[in-house]
Parts: sequence; structure tokens; C-alpha cells
Amino acid sequence: MDRRSFLRKNTAVLTSPAATQRAPVTTPPAGPPETVSRFANTQLPTTARSSAGLNPYTGPWGAAQAAHLLRRTLFGPTRTQIATAAGQSLTQVINGLLTTPAVPAPPVNVSTTDTSVPVGQTWVNQSFDQAVEGVRRSSLRAWWLGQMLTQTPTLAEKMTLFWHNHFVVEFSEINDARYGYRYAALLRQQALGNFRQLTKDITVSPAMLRYLNGNQSTAGSPNENYGRELLELFTVGKGPIIGPGNYTNYTEADVQAAARVLTGWRDNNVTMTGYFTASRHDTSIKQFSSAFGNVAIPNAGDQEYKALVDLIFNQAETARFLCRKLYRWFVYYVIDATTEADVIEPMAQLLIQSNYDVAPVLRALLSSEHFYDPINFGCLIKSPLDFSLGVARQLQIAFPPATNLVAQYGMWDYLNSITNLQQQVVGDPPNVAGWAAYYQTPQYHEMWINAVTLPRRNQFTDLMISTNGYSRNGARISIDPVTLTLTFPATVASDANLLIAEYATLLVPIPLTPNQLTYLKSVLLPGLPDFEWTVEWQDYLAAPTNAAKRAAVNTKLQLMLRTLMGLAEFHLS
Repeated sequence: MDRRSFLRKNTAVLTSPAATQRAPVTTPPAGPPETVSRFANTQLPTTARSSAGLNPYTGPWGAAQAAHLLRRTLFGPTRTQIATAAGQSLTQVINGLLTTPAVPAPPVNVSTTDTSVPVGQTWVNQSFDQAVEGVRRSSLRAWWLGQMLTQTPTLAEKMTLFWHNHFVVEFSEINDARYGYRYAALLRQQALGNFRQLTKDITVSPAMLRYLNGNQSTAGSPNENYGRELLELFTVGKGPIIGPGNYTNYTEADVQAAARVLTGWRDNNVTMTGYFTASRHDTSIKQFSSAFGNVAIPNAGDQEYKALVDLIFNQAETARFLCRKLYRWFVYYVIDATTEADVIEPMAQLLIQSNYDVAPVLRALLSSEHFYDPINFGCLIKSPLDFSLGVARQLQIAFPPATNLVAQYGMWDYLNSITNLQQQVVGDPPNVAGWAAYYQTPQYHEMWINAVTLPRRNQFTDLMISTNGYSRNGARISIDPVTLTLTFPATVASDANLLIAEYATLLVPIPLTPNQLTYLKSVLLPGLPDFEWTVEWQDYLAAPTNAAKRAAVNTKLQLMLRTLMGLAEFHLS
């Protein structure tokens, strides 16, 4: 597989002047061009969006600010989670978000095809078997999605996905779900931990050794794949081009030197670890360019890769590179000169001072006046995972319990199929650079919405708000608007205007216009006065087991929520 085909997108909008961060290549395009909406950006704005910096936020704290924070840090905050956060201080909420949760139990077998273990027991320590690799990989993807769906109010899951998009492997390429599980466990272990240590660990992890061919790299034939991506995509980044293959942050000779450092590593599919073979290692001195202070790394055997990582992390640009990615993940894709100076640079210096622990940097960013500048509310387009999981979590879709693992994993697998149709599936970013929405300038996350993905989003919400919902393995999932409305205060649930406002506040990150709210009410009460809702709701409350009365309010709520989820604003975070 050509994992660097992302360098050769040939859609016109991707070759605009603003989209020329990557060096041109002469090899022919591989596969169709990236799908880009004709409405997406063709250039980035040049004026500063915000003058607010990384200073601690001291403004008002309430439901609006709490919802903004949780929308960016969780996969769809529930109404209860927003209310709880609004009742705490910002510091208390951040403390909770930065709490590392307990390690989840590993994925289990839910297929009778895999006879290595009984249904309900884990397969992660079994021998590799190509015949059951498909069902194990489905189990792994479903399990990972289940961790996001059932997350507690912590940043761990959002950051685990961040690292997956950063240190990319593709499950379909490594072709060993056991390796994939250990990779996911490593990302989760260091989700809120140390960037430098994670880089060292991922370098010799079996999944990465297999994905970027490090397991084939020998002294006689050093493989440059991982060394190149380590510099370009994982740590220091390119910087401006200064010559063929050479950039301000590293040169082609540095890639070659890094490849020689990394020779000798292999993966063991029995122990499921990376291991070092001295006879395959290049024992010569590895000389790096002036970009790295002309440092030379002598032979150090199985410890040599650590010296390489430390050398890279001695470059301040490594901290800046990661902080820009964190900013685009949590705040917005535009990093203008003001944001670079007042937000990115202090974040980078804090990361260096913290010895590359990411938690202090996340605390500073998510507690900053910049993060709570109103211009940064509702400006991100939800990723497919944010969108689909948000529907399930915010509208409290009831999934099968752990007592029915086959049905539970089946529904989690279904959600994976839904996000796959929307062009994002956990475990398989499209290439080594991750999902284009996080790096492809000038469109960035606008790439999530196109002629293919938007109808898929609408089809999913339409199905979930329908009476039948989706059925699989004897279980059914759907939005139950009556049950959800019963959790609202009685005065809110019985008043059409307050009810619509409550749902809009929960589901939409920016205030709807009076015309939009009026339109939603006309859907809830077509041609009827406001009191009609109050009467119907009270009639239902008086006889909750009466099927006709429940159906009357349920149908109206379904139509209103279907319309609300069809608004453009519903796709924003």
C-alpha cells in the first residue's frame, strides 16, 4: 500500500496557493482524488480571529461555558454532565477531565467463528489465526467505539483518538488484531501522559514496526519509512523547504541517519512485542545535520532509538508542532500569527518546561481566555465520531447491556459502520498522516461535509428518531424522545417554547435565531396554539400507559427533533 498517497491529491482546491505546505512529488497519483466540497475554503483568513491568549479565563462560568468545554473534550456531553459541570468551578471540571480512568477490560469474542475462546472471553492473548482475524478485528473496533460511547467525563478517550490520528497505524494493514489491541492500550495508557515516552514506546511497538516496515530494516538495507514519518508527521515537522528533500527542521540526510539508528528491530507474533537483533543493526556513527546541531549518535544497540528520540525532543519545534495539532483538535483549524504568538508559543514553552507531559498543556489551553472567547464557540464541524456518538449520548439512546455481549458488540459494530460511511472509522485512518480534516489546508474539518457524507449523517439521525430505529441480534436502538423529555423539569417539558429551547441548548452550540425557533415550534405544533402542547403533554402524564396518548406526544417530538437535527448548526461543536 502507498501510505504517502496523501501527498499527491490533485483536486483543484487542494492545489490552491494556500494549500502548498507539502513538497511536490513527481510520482503519478494513486487512486481517486480526495472528495472536497466546492463550498470548502480555498484560502485561510489572514486577519487575527482572537486577541485572547493563554491567560487563565476569569469570565462568567455557567451552562454555556461548561457545554462548550465538554463538547470539545467528550464525544457528546449529556444534559446531566453539562448541568453537573456548570454547578462546579472551572478548575474542578478540568481536574475531572484530566483524571485517568481505570484500564478497561480487553475486547472479547462475540463470534462463534472464533473457537479459540468461548463467546464472552477475550482473544487478545490467543495465537494468531488468519481465519478469525476478521472477527477479532471487528471485535476490537467495536470495543474501542464502546469505550468512547460509555466514557466517563474524562479527556482520556478524546486524547486516545488524538494519538491514534497522530501515531497512525491501520488495523487492516498490520493484519493482527492482537497487535492492534496493544497499540490501542498503549495510546490509552499515555493519553494524558508524556509525549516523549509515548514516542519511544510507539517506535518499538509491534504494530508500528509492522505498519511502517521497521521490522524489515537492517544494516545492509535500512528502511526509511518510520524515520521519515517520525520527523515529518510525528515530532518536529518539516518547516519551509530549503532544497530538494531538505527542510528547515530536518534534511534528507537526517532521514537516512534516523533510519540507520532504527535498524535491527523486529516484531514477535508469539510474544506480541518488539525485539532487537544486534546482528541486523547498523553499528556505525550516525551523523545528523545542522538542524540538529550536527550531533552524532554512536552505536548504542537496543538503546540507540531512545537517543534519537531525545535528540528530536531537544528541538523546540517539536513542542510547537504538537501544540498546533492539539489546538486544531480542540479549538479551531486557523492558526494566525496572533494565535501562534499568544497561544501556540506559550503552550510549547509549557510543554518543554513540563518535560513533554501533555496534561499541564491541556489544562492551560482548556482553562484559557482564548478557549472561552465566544468566537471559538460552535466553530468546529463535528467529525463523524463526534457526530454519531453525540447523537447516541446526548439523546440517550439505550444500548444493550453487558449481560448481552453479542447484542452490545453488534450495536457498537453498527456505529462503526455508520462512521465508516461518513469517512471516519476507528482503527483505519486513510493514510499515515491521519484523517485529512486535521491537516489538509485550507479546508481542514470542512472536508467532513460533502455530497457523500451529509446524506449519510441525515440518514442516520432519521433512522434513530424513527419509531423502528435499528435492530440487530434481537436488540433495537432508537431515540426515545418521550423518556428523554420526562427528565426535563416539569415546567419545561409542558411548555412548547421552553421545551424547544431546552433541546436546542443541548444539541446546538450556538443560539438559534427567533425564526428558527418559530419554525421548530411550527413542526411541533403545526397550525396549533402553544397551549395544545401543554394539554397533550398533561394528558399523557395523567395516563402514561395509554398507548394513544403516548403516541400523540411521541410523534410530535420525533418530528421536531428530526427537524432540529437537520439544521446546519447541529453539525457544529
